[in-house]
Amino acid sequence: MTKGFGSAGVPAIRKTSFLLLRESETYHTAISRDISKLNGPAYWSSTPGPYLHSDDMRVLLGPYCCFKWAASGNPRDMDSVKPSAVTPSKSRLARTFAKVLHLRAATGIARSMGFRRLSLKNLEFRRSSPKNSWNSEGEIQEIGIQKVKSLEKVKDERNAGKVWVDRSRSFDKANEKLQERAALEALLAKLFASVSSVKAAYAQLQYAQSPYDGEGIQVADKVVVSELQNLSELKRCFFKKQFDPSPERTLVLAEIEEQKSVLKTYEIMGKKLESQVRLKDSEIVFLGEKLDEAKSQNKLLEKRLNQSGQLHMFDNLHLSGLSPSHFVTVLRHMVKYIRTFVRMMMDEMKSSGWDIHAAAKAIDQDVVYWKEDHKCFAFEYFVCREMFDAFQYPNFSLPNESLPDKKKQQQQLFFVRFTELKSMKAKEYLAQNPRSAFAKFCRVKYLRVVHPKMETSFFGNLNQRNLVNAGEFPSSNFFISFAEMAKRVWLLHCLAFSFNPEAAIFQVSKGCRFSEVYMESLAEEAFLSTASEPQVGFTVVPGFKLGKTVIQCQVYLSPSQSTPRKPR
Repeated sequence: MTKGFGSAGVPAIRKTSFLLLRESETYHTAISRDISKLNGPAYWSSTPGPYLHSDDMRVLLGPYCCFKWAASGNPRDMDSVKPSAVTPSKSRLARTFAKVLHLRAATGIARSMGFRRLSLKNLEFRRSSPKNSWNSEGEIQEIGIQKVKSLEKVKDERNAGKVWVDRSRSFDKANEKLQERAALEALLAKLFASVSSVKAAYAQLQYAQSPYDGEGIQVADKVVVSELQNLSELKRCFFKKQFDPSPERTLVLAEIEEQKSVLKTYEIMGKKLESQVRLKDSEIVFLGEKLDEAKSQNKLLEKRLNQSGQLHMFDNLHLSGLSPSHFVTVLRHMVKYIRTFVRMMMDEMKSSGWDIHAAAKAIDQDVVYWKEDHKCFAFEYFVCREMFDAFQYPNFSLPNESLPDKKKQQQQLFFVRFTELKSMKAKEYLAQNPRSAFAKFCRVKYLRVVHPKMETSFFGNLNQRNLVNAGEFPSSNFFISFAEMAKRVWLLHCLAFSFNPEAAIFQVSKGCRFSEVYMESLAEEAFLSTASEPQVGFTVVPGFKLGKTVIQCQVYLSPSQSTPRKPR
């Protein structure tokens, strides 16, 4: 068969072209209508741009291409012909191209990809190879067309874009907050550094004031003013939000400045402590000098006390020159030594576990004491009572002691005894004169004052008592203190019988009213009470009469028995 068109082939081509145009218009209308109804993900691809493939165009517009019909009349056997042979159909071909291009733009068909499956009446779009074929009835079998994008996926992508934008914005906001926080931390670091500088400058100012340093005060004052200005500038920056652009560097610098200020403060404190140490050293030296001076004064007082204790004031005294003042002096010394011995005895009682209250009550159970420490007067009363027993007799508890018969000779004898003993210590005199009247007096009074139970509780034995009974004298401090007290009582007795007439001793009975003429109260609290008139509880130290001179006795006043008071 020839490749040219015969007279019988032209009508067939025209007929085919007419059918193709009609099918194309039908497809165009159906595709436009059905595409508007497409909503499901089965009809849309995920590719961004819808374009028609070139092979699809060839398939759709195949009837307008130049073909030769085979002798059998089957479209598979036709061959391509020159375009000039179909020029009469050019206008229809152009319109068809325009419609197809309009269809592509409206539906978004992709160039490179194909539909999964799209049925529009008799047209079936399939993903296939670029080559497409026609069946015997002239229908298109397979066309490679790109998938159509899903509307829901588009919405998801838009939502994903919005989420990404929101996350970006939140990240920016968080970053801004972090930067602002870092800037505030840097500002606070600068603030603390400035405050530390102010403290250091103020410490320097205080240090320069004592001792006074004018130049140091001016320098410290300038630093304080400068740092206060810096604080004011920081306040202004805070209110105007003018923060440092590089907070990390500012933090480091501020910390360095703060540490420098702290170090400076410690240096100033160290200097201040050093000055205080020097001041304390000077005070120590000054107090040491005062201590040495006090020690020297104490030595002088001890010397004078020893002189007075030894009664050196009576060295050049004669019997005719005696006066009541001499007797009062000896009496005061005696009272002092009695109280010294009583204090030692009470200390031994406390060390031995004695009940002081019970011991005081055993001496006199009816006395009410104003204070707890007034119970010492009860022990003084006991010692004086035993020591002054038989004081009014010339032999003074020594019944076997022989005395001159004449009064004048007795006065001379007692004054000689007084003169011999007054300047000697009791221990030395007893060692030199163990058979003397004073030695006998010490033995008698020690055995009466110190009870065997007391001595046993004090020393655990009766060795001192045994020595005294044997005519010897112990060397313990307790006995020496007793001997010094006994010496003063013996001297007072000797001096009392040296007067003419001799001194008379007296004491006040218990419960008597107080009289300022004959009594001296040892408890001032008795006169502060208005509940009742105080009465004499006991006589601590007896009184004396030298002619017309009365030396008051010392008494302890107790509340009246009608209104008893509990001891304190």
